[in-house]
Amino acid sequence: MTQATERKQRNELALSGGAQTVDLSPPAWPVASEKEVERMAEVVRSGKWSWFGPHERAFCEDYAAFIGTKHCAAMANGTVTLQCGLQAVGVTPGDEVIVPGLTWVATAQAALDVGANVVLVDIDPETLCLDPAAFEAAITPRTKAVIPVHLYGCMCDMDAIMSIAKKHGIKVVEDVAHQQGSRWRDQGAGAIGDVGSYSFQQSKVLASGEGGAVTCDDSEIYETLFSLKQVGWQSDLSTPGNRYGHNYRITEMQCVLLRGGLERLPAQTARREESVARIATGLAEMGGPLRAVRRDPRVTRQAHYAMTLFFDPDLAEGITRNQYIAALKAEGCPAGSSSYHPVYRSPLLNLYHSTSPVPFRNPDDVQDYASLRLPVTERAVADTAMIIMQTHLLGTDAYIDQILAAIEKVNGNMDGVRSHFAG
Repeated sequence: MTQATERKQRNELALSGGAQTVDLSPPAWPVASEKEVERMAEVVRSGKWSWFGPHERAFCEDYAAFIGTKHCAAMANGTVTLQCGLQAVGVTPGDEVIVPGLTWVATAQAALDVGANVVLVDIDPETLCLDPAAFEAAITPRTKAVIPVHLYGCMCDMDAIMSIAKKHGIKVVEDVAHQQGSRWRDQGAGAIGDVGSYSFQQSKVLASGEGGAVTCDDSEIYETLFSLKQVGWQSDLSTPGNRYGHNYRITEMQCVLLRGGLERLPAQTARREESVARIATGLAEMGGPLRAVRRDPRVTRQAHYAMTLFFDPDLAEGITRNQYIAALKAEGCPAGSSSYHPVYRSPLLNLYHSTSPVPFRNPDDVQDYASLRLPVTERAVADTAMIIMQTHLLGTDAYIDQILAAIEKVNGNMDGVRSHFAG
């Protein structure tokens, strides 16, 4: 093959048969070390696999210190953490809980499953997080709590949300599944509201396969959380807690993984931030329809479950976001669409199925999800929101540069993308 042929193939879109731009790979995920393997073997031999063992105690102490709260209760997953968090702050059946229209379905399910009525509201078009104005407009005398979801690579405007909540006497349950380690004005995500809820599912930046935690400062809330997850016992396990409880316990094996992951998390967070800054600068320099979303200056550390990107259809020369993504994917670029549907349109959450509590509620008390339209949420999901998942942000500078090169190649060949899909 001649040099001219090689050059032509490198410059030609992979969609049209050219060479793929990205040939490097991100690191494998999840990560574990020999230390966790040794500890896991010790746990297996010990016979102490559950019931608030030494690794769970150590993890909860360390994680509370990491977040900046007095208490941490580890649980089975990040759905039951939301359920228990809502109950611990006083949400009861018939109360209203305000939830953003774009989030993982479990955020809404958790509130529905404790008997609350979920009120879905619109999001900020840039950050994809709860719009404070939409939150305030949805408040009624029955509103008991709000769940601000720190989504993908952004935090909610916690100054505005806390101010609104305080004015109306509303409890704040932060959904921090995507943001373990983020800080707002140097205060930990999950330490700002009444409670913080975390998921340790395998894709998260702190992972144990499944698992979750709730953090708080209030000792009475903590005792309620502990009893709810530990079949009614008090946190010292000396006497029953005189509360209704479930079995939402985490295991010692999960906590072994979490302790190791927590040791690595600060360095991984710093690496993700470096990659995001590199990508943001590269996108700004090249121009085109894709850019990094704004970073709020009040965010003093940003954990990234994903990097949040904005695709501007007005700068795309008639190419849709999905066509643009297809061209990037052909180049091996991992930038894709928002992975969530609007909650009220999710194929994973039929709100009117017989297994849902919604059909058995008073229709006059429940939001009409079938007719609901949240225009900012729907435009983001269909046309503008893009992300790069956290594992790719741990890649080498050379890998990040290949991602940028793939985007620049597509931006420079928009006519070719248009012709490919027109034909």
